[in-house]
Amino acid sequence: QVQLVESGGGLVQPGGSLRLSCVASGSIYEIKIWGWYRQAPGKQRELVAGFTRGGDSVYADYVKGRFTISRDNAENRIYLQMNSLKPDDTAVYYCNADGLFGGTWSNMWGQGTQVTVSS
Repeated sequence: QVQLVESGGGLVQPGGSLRLSCVASGSIYEIKIWGWYRQAPGKQRELVAGFTRGGDSVYADYVKGRFTISRDNAENRIYLQMNSLKPDDTAVYYCNADGLFGGTWSNMWGQGTQVTVSS
């Protein structure tokens, strides 16, 4: 069974930084697409940053220049470095992976980690 587990969320003051981590474990043959999504109360889940099938990084306009996504293929792990955080960044952040898991191409979600930006 494949699992995605996020960590690194918490409470931070405006202007502060956090680093989120997501690790995939289980029967993993290959992960083609990674993504960080977020969902604020009363809003739809939205893409924050991710890696395309070709390996390029993509970002939502509202995080460009503040957030950086990175990956460690050997450990099936991705990170999201979040700087200059704003109260509007408050949300549950989810990791998403699209890959070959247990011999089947499928899409997986983590359980989410809460990020709260408040003074």
